[in-house]
Amino acid sequence: MRNDKLKATTPVSYLRNWITTTLLASILLFTLSGCGYNSFQRLDEETKSSWSEVVNQYQRRSDLIPNLVATVKGYAQHEEKVLTEVTDARAKATSINVNPELLDNPEKFAKYQEAQGALQASLGRLLAVAENYPQLKADAAFRDLQVQLEGTENRITVARGNYIRAVKEYNVLVRSFPSVMTATIFGYKIKPVFTVENEAAVASAPNVQF
Repeated sequence: MRNDKLKATTPVSYLRNWITTTLLASILLFTLSGCGYNSFQRLDEETKSSWSEVVNQYQRRSDLIPNLVATVKGYAQHEEKVLTEVTDARAKATSINVNPELLDNPEKFAKYQEAQGALQASLGRLLAVAENYPQLKADAAFRDLQVQLEGTENRITVARGNYIRAVKEYNVLVRSFPSVMTATIFGYKIKPVFTVENEAAVASAPNVQF
């Protein structure tokens, strides 16, 4: 008789447990949403996506450098110092391992940006050298590389600007209440962004025209 009674009440118990579990899950979901959990997920992905585009454009610039150096060297063999500077700066910039963890490590992020800044500066010196070589400036291959580099610098400017905006929105969420509690619980931390000097550079793309 006890077994019959157990069989009769088991479906009711299952239903009660299911309702309780569903209710708790709904409350948890509502709580997480209210505390910004879903926003953290969205903004975290946006920062990663926007940063990936910055890296892509940095790589595009890096890929142009070997041909640019070779072209300049064909007309300006005596500019060995400048050519070496560009080659070394490129090697240093590309030697840094770029992975998702970079965005959560301000020190590594700063080193990566420093390397990219050094590369940009060395490129500027290389392009300035071309002013002294009219035949180089008239070379079709050099002019094509110049156009590609200018377009890449503009893309870098746009990509960096998008990253700055994405990180700003994310970091505001990390610092705000009550989302700051969610950030603490799930380990969301402030993401590094470009320095004031970098942000000023974003506002105006480098001029590589002659």
